[in-house]
Amino acid sequence: MTIEERLIQLGIILPDAPKPVATYVPACLAGDLLFVSGVLPVQNGKVAMTGKLGQELRVEQGYEAARIAVLNALAIVQQELGTLDRVKQVVRMTGHVASALGFSEQPAVINGASDFLVKVFGEKGRHARLALGAAELPLQAPIELELIFQVT
Repeated sequence: MTIEERLIQLGIILPDAPKPVATYVPACLAGDLLFVSGVLPVQNGKVAMTGKLGQELRVEQGYEAARIAVLNALAIVQQELGTLDRVKQVVRMTGHVASALGFSEQPAVINGASDFLVKVFGEKGRHARLALGAAELPLQAPIELELIFQVT
């Protein structure tokens, strides 16, 4: 089964790849590694939710924001490679979480993206990861992800 077939089976349609909001490219291929730039939880051209975890947003909302952001990341990968089937391994993900003072559940928030990658790619979706808090993120987004994929 292809990854695109797996997404259909899960009832998931990838969005259009988001456009960069500044002077950078969405992804950069170096050898067999595809580096995906910071990705926000954007839907229909707008940040799906704004605010800080532990203040305006709960962990469950952050988990969903991470899931939305990783969908955008996969849309970028598909745009860059032509197919998600070229993904050999999700190597690493860094998740930045806009956090209120004292909020320490960043890993639970970023699990929204990690769980989704494992659901889609199986063992190839397991990755090294860093989840950390941030005072502010672009466009008042609650999370931002960056990913590295090994590709064929």
